[in-house]
Amino acid sequence: MNLSTTEITGKAYIFGDDIDTDQIYPGRYLYLTLPNEMTRHVMEDADSHFYKKIKNNGGIIVAGKNFGCGSSREHAARVLLSAGIKAVIAHSFARIFFRNAINVGLPIFQVSNIYEKINEGEMLTIDISQGIITILKNNKEYKIENKMPMEMISLLRSGGLIPFLKKYGREAYHKNYF
Repeated sequence: MNLSTTEITGKAYIFGDDIDTDQIYPGRYLYLTLPNEMTRHVMEDADSHFYKKIKNNGGIIVAGKNFGCGSSREHAARVLLSAGIKAVIAHSFARIFFRNAINVGLPIFQVSNIYEKINEGEMLTIDISQGIITILKNNKEYKIENKMPMEMISLLRSGGLIPFLKKYGREAYHKNYF
């Protein structure tokens, strides 16, 4: 994702607690290497129809506690992004998934008990710079608990860590590209 704005809009897809990396991208498909082959299996073990639901419009995943627990494979974050998922909002994230998501350019945000406050299919807007998530039908707002620092927004805008480093080099911090 090349985040050219600090606002993300999409339809909410709700998941509960402890969605692990094998539910996000099952290990039995690790032999697949092409994004279009991989994305057909996104969230397959959590919702077997998920890919059909998002295939034309992407969306925003809203989840419970410990999203992305399990293995340290980067595939889980990468396949969400490849499938068109614009962001993940969860009560909490597994630490390695959080880092993998930022590294590949997938925006993720923490909001306590958010999956209990949003219904499947509702349209959401995430204002990254203000740290606010809005349900569009009723303008109900929720604050992102750990507002994303400009350094992380810059990584997301570049498409992740590797594209950022290719563009700015290791001198980025000294040249204040944030």
